[in-house]
Amino acid sequence: MIDDASTTRPFLVMAKPVGPVCNLDCGYCYYVGKKTLFPQGERFKMRREVLETFVAQYIAASPGPVVHFVWHGGEPTLAGIDFYRQVIELQARHLPEGWQCLNSLQTNGTLLDDAWGTFLAEHGFLVGLSLDGPARLHDGGRVDRRGRPTHDRALRGLRTLRAHGIDPEVLCALHAGNASHPLDVYRFFLDLGISWIQFIPVVRRDAAGRVDGWSVSPERMGEFLCTVFDEWVRYDVGRIGVQNFLEPFLVAKGQPSNLCVMTETCGRALAIEHDGTVFACDHFVDAPHRLGSVTTEDLDDLVEAPAQRAFGAAKRDRLPSACRSCDVRRFCHGGCPKDRFAATADGEPYLNHLCAGYRNFYRHAGPYLARMSLIALRGHPITEIVDELEVAERDERRRWRTAPRNGSCPCGSGKKYKQCCLPRQRRQGARGAG
Repeated sequence: MIDDASTTRPFLVMAKPVGPVCNLDCGYCYYVGKKTLFPQGERFKMRREVLETFVAQYIAASPGPVVHFVWHGGEPTLAGIDFYRQVIELQARHLPEGWQCLNSLQTNGTLLDDAWGTFLAEHGFLVGLSLDGPARLHDGGRVDRRGRPTHDRALRGLRTLRAHGIDPEVLCALHAGNASHPLDVYRFFLDLGISWIQFIPVVRRDAAGRVDGWSVSPERMGEFLCTVFDEWVRYDVGRIGVQNFLEPFLVAKGQPSNLCVMTETCGRALAIEHDGTVFACDHFVDAPHRLGSVTTEDLDDLVEAPAQRAFGAAKRDRLPSACRSCDVRRFCHGGCPKDRFAATADGEPYLNHLCAGYRNFYRHAGPYLARMSLIALRGHPITEIVDELEVAERDERRRWRTAPRNGSCPCGSGKKYKQCCLPRQRRQGARGAG
């Protein structure tokens, strides 16, 4: 079944001005290998005529009045500042009166200098910075083409952005190397003063279809998100934006998520390569998902092509029966199609590989998100939940502290306190005193 309503929804294009070219050699990167889609000797740089065609078509297809351009990679700063000066010039040329363009740049930060900072600030670019936590966790996966660590250079890029008044969001890849250290990663970002974070799970498969060693396990991802959520909801709501928590909060309030991985259907976030070729999705840049090229076809037509609409509707239509009856379906709707290669207990295909982790997290966070939605419904700031949890925590400590030895154990076991948790409480107290 094809989603006829898709034509009424806006779409987003992730533009790759230098294609898959990057100055880093991250162990878990899914995009560098896309070079094989192009002939040898390919010049991985978007030509001006391709850029102008894309800019003009994208603005024309947008409902306005704000047109959001996303510049991605590879490493998009390799295109050079002059390329983005062309972007600004062409946007101004094709923008209707009263409209504006919003540009986002996703970068590893290692090439940023004062010239970049001045340009990005002058033109109001939003910047996403890739950072995987403390140096020992970041440098395990993010090295340059000579195998050298990049953490210090990424932090230098962060300082450069801030010196020019830019507060970047952080995109943290969640992989086998850092997922076992949730509080180390989260508190590192807090210490840096980061105000917006995305955790993006890494799932990769080898040529035989097996999940590789960089991929985060479902269980580890779920534990990571639960642990960080507990810290965030207790201390940081309203102060730190974590996309993985705020998007489910929208759903808890009865609003649609902004993330395609959480929506019922997808297909509205496409990718355009440096040569103008358009693909179904940033994670499906391959021959079967090639839609066409803006150099020969209209972008609006490619977005609404039957193949693309079928691609987007398949997320809903191929959902396993176990997912259809799941109590947290509204939060994930099966997750990203790229990860739906597992099978259910009944052998039904198209289950998300990360299903167990998502289910664990959404069930854990669900009651808190529901409470936050009620607070918001009353017209109060959601930060009230922090105060509520502080009071509940204080009452819980008092309940344990005043529990009688011969009374029922506060844990609810039905046993006497002295025969249940009291010895453990004493041992913990002794360790704390020591």
